[in-house]
Amino acid sequence: MPLTYLHTMVRVKDLDASMAFYKLLGLEETRRMDSEKGRFSLIFMAPPGQTDCPIELTYNWDGDEGLPSDGRHFGHLAYRVDNIYETCQLLMDNGVTINRPPRDGHMAFVRSPDNISIELLQEGDDLPPAEPWTSMENTGSW
Repeated sequence: MPLTYLHTMVRVKDLDASMAFYKLLGLEETRRMDSEKGRFSLIFMAPPGQTDCPIELTYNWDGDEGLPSDGRHFGHLAYRVDNIYETCQLLMDNGVTINRPPRDGHMAFVRSPDNISIELLQEGDDLPPAEPWTSMENTGSW
């Protein structure tokens, strides 16, 4: 039986904050559907040129108090980046907490505004250990 990947869906409470976070990671809006009748919006975002692997942000217009306080039950989203140190620095400069710093030059974890765990992985070989990352402690859960 053939299987085709479609997308990963996460529910979001603050659409603007969530879209800004995913844009910091380099994702672009590829498609949007607003349902007046259902009172929700679906925003699909993907890395440039990779529209076949989107994330779907589902936003309920009337709020979504049912969202869990810890999105980790879902697992995590993973993205490969050209330079893990530059990516983490950009995120930090924009107020994002680096929960698991890239001490190994290979992997880091952050969380979206909706508490979704995001894994960042270095493209190719690990980068050489560098400060401030090598001595940075974990913050919170990832």
